[in-house]
Amino acid sequence: MRKVKEFEKALERKDCEVVLEYLDDYLEGIEKEDELRELLKKLENLVLECEGESAYELAHEIAHIYAHLDEIEKGIELYKKLAENYKSDEEKYSEALYYLADAYEHFGMPDKAIEVYEQLLELERGRRDKKEEALTLAHIAINYEELGDLDKAIELMDRARELFEELGDERNYLISLIDLAHFYYEKGEDEKAEEFIREVLKSPRDKEIEVNARLVEAEIYSSRDDYKSAFKSLSKALLKAQEDEELFEYTFETVTDFIKSLFDEGLYKELKDTLDVFVNAFEEDEEYKAFFEALRELAKFKLGEENKFEEVYNRVPEELREFIDELKKPKLGLLSL
Repeated sequence: MRKVKEFEKALERKDCEVVLEYLDDYLEGIEKEDELRELLKKLENLVLECEGESAYELAHEIAHIYAHLDEIEKGIELYKKLAENYKSDEEKYSEALYYLADAYEHFGMPDKAIEVYEQLLELERGRRDKKEEALTLAHIAINYEELGDLDKAIELMDRARELFEELGDERNYLISLIDLAHFYYEKGEDEKAEEFIREVLKSPRDKEIEVNARLVEAEIYSSRDDYKSAFKSLSKALLKAQEDEELFEYTFETVTDFIKSLFDEGLYKELKDTLDVFVNAFEEDEEYKAFFEALRELAKFKLGEENKFEEVYNRVPEELREFIDELKKPKLGLLSL
């Protein structure tokens, strides 16, 4: 109740930061759609009076509510209004265009995102801001990749890479190499992709860059059906990501998605033969070691081989069992339907 009152007071005095702080709690108490729409009107008016990051954070929250109502265009319209408000101030207008493009990107409209990023690119070139130009080129490239135009994506990312190199921006230069590797992998040119990954992994780097490079490296090995090497890359990524909780969650999800795809394809022998890579990597972590052991034993079970699945499964922490439980379920075929 206290949070509800705090939210209402903040809304009345137009305190954007406090509104953001209590918004989720307030939304939980709304049961009727007409109440929600009434709140949205108030929030939309507030956004146009917020300053800096708060305006865009609130716009993002509003857009998600409209997306839930299947009216995302109304959420996007708010970003357009913010851009229109700042048209006389080039710096603020550029920032507004970035957030508008990012919103289109976030809500799955890459073609619209490209249009706005290109407007932003024109402003950046006009003021000769090479760093922002390179970043925007990279964004446009990623959206072309989303549209399936890999040649255009590669062309633009390569231009971004050249600018980052010219500027001495090593971190973004390496990120652009990872993106190029991924694009070439998607194009079926895995040797070219591998060249870029080797360049990134020449020496120890920023952990996020190393992790993402290892994930693309695993994709490349997987495309060659070299699952042992793919698992080695994934295990290195997972171990490196342990230093950062958010990065670890992202990497672990990538690893489990990959393992699930192999189970779905019925590649039980490959799983049985390669999951030891993870078991050995997590030798000193009993929970994750048991998790990967259980997956290996499940693969043996699926092959009809002698296994210790039940014994190992009992050592797996509750929070990790859900993934294994899904894999345990038998596949539904036409006969069972």
